Amino acid sequence: MSASRRILVGEFGRPHGVRGLIHVRSHTAEPAAIASYGPLSDEGGDRRFVLKWLADGLVQVEGVADRDAAAKLTGTRLYVMREVLPQPAEDEFYLTDLIGLRAETEAGEEIGTVSAVEDFGAGSVVTLRDANGRETLLPFTRAVVPVVEVAAGRIVVIPPGEREVPPQPGEAEASDTPRPRRPSMRRRSGGRDVA
Repeated sequence: MSASRRILVGEFGRPHGVRGLIHVRSHTAEPAAIASYGPLSDEGGDRRFVLKWLADGLVQVEGVADRDAAAKLTGTRLYVMREVLPQPAEDEFYLTDLIGLRAETEAGEEIGTVSAVEDFGAGSVVTLRDANGRETLLPFTRAVVPVVEVAAGRIVVIPPGEREVPPQPGEAEASDTPRPRRPSMRRRSGGRDVA
């Protein structure tokens, strides 16, 4: 089974109780839909899992009848064949569809290709690889990636810049007492304040 034709749809969490139930973190729009895509496979495509959705992220896995067997599945990523998933709407796409797309500036200058799209918990990050093999990580937001054209094989990227953020009301002190200097706050365009 080719990894490129499979999409990550979830991951097993910790076991629940003594009868083999296990928590699952579903990446599908409707969490319960993870159980409706038929047998899922692990990352290597070697093991197959049939899930029965119970409630609130809890599933019964066919053939898993006790806590020890469920515990062995903890952390296993769950994949499904791409063909099983519904076709995205015209303005939608699967993140895996972005891999291999050409990344361009607004002026049409090629700056690399998308080598990965990952989510480390604070939102998706797109990794671009240039012709020299250097990688650049960018937040996958509309401000940074305003155009995604899967059919045309490209994305448009506006790399975030840095700018000074003026002090917020209430930050200035009324006294003339010198304060220790601290790094100025910077804001990434389209992002949050970072120190």
